[in-house]
Amino acid sequence: MTTAVAAPFRFFSLQVKATRRLGPSLVRVTFTGPDLRAFRSDGLDQSLTLFLPHPGQSEPAVPVHLGDSWWQGWRELPDDVRAVMRSYTLRSLRRDAEGNTTEVDIDFVLHGIGPGTSPEAGPASRWAAGAAAGDRVLLLGPAVADNRAIRFRPPEDTDLVLLWADETALPAAEAVLESLPPGTRARVWLEVPQAGDVHDPATAADAEVTWFVRGSEDDGDGHVQDSPMALDSVRAAELPPHERPYVWIAGESGCVKQLRRHFVGERGIDRRRVTFIGYWRRGMTEEQLREQA
Repeated sequence: MTTAVAAPFRFFSLQVKATRRLGPSLVRVTFTGPDLRAFRSDGLDQSLTLFLPHPGQSEPAVPVHLGDSWWQGWRELPDDVRAVMRSYTLRSLRRDAEGNTTEVDIDFVLHGIGPGTSPEAGPASRWAAGAAAGDRVLLLGPAVADNRAIRFRPPEDTDLVLLWADETALPAAEAVLESLPPGTRARVWLEVPQAGDVHDPATAADAEVTWFVRGSEDDGDGHVQDSPMALDSVRAAELPPHERPYVWIAGESGCVKQLRRHFVGERGIDRRRVTFIGYWRRGMTEEQLREQA
């Protein structure tokens, strides 16, 4: 059952169509379902809310029948029943000939899954690592293409795009890169947990991309560097000549704040031309962050 929430967002009942491992820390899950015909988004860094079932549940427990009161009803469910709620960004979507959405892709970071990652895997990582065709989820997403959950909005006069993202914001950053028209100048810094997560992002823009791998050595090609140097490297970077840059920074909130101070305070970029989003905070779960909101 699909129930309207505050427009332009609503619930979409979906199921897994396929999964694809992108690297040691990343997996892409493709979702489909009839509800998607009403899904509308211009993509880029579109934020979504995903509800996942606990082990043993056939579908996530969310009281959508309560309409606008679903949130309170969800919070009142027992911890081991209440669906796991997580925030993600849309990686991509596909439409049919009539323009209706038929599939959406969401990339998951596998925290604590596999070697070299944290010892404790969260519920969303465990779900994504074992996701299989037919698994059911609930998505709270847009029914209007241009909506407030899209944050990447460069002014029309932008002459240089600057992007920084860690692995949690990587799907959004790559979607942005794919959207940039040919000839757009961009300087991009991307940080991931493991060297196997590094790849060549697709873009028609005139983009220089630097990858950082946390806790690993430079692989010698000049484009993958040790992550403790990441913030210093951004500060030391010589940017192409520009007059009207636009900055988009997303990922761990502490790093995001430092980089915003750098671009605004040290480089003198107009704060109105800097978009910054803290996707997560070191040492805190999403539940803890939600309680502070």
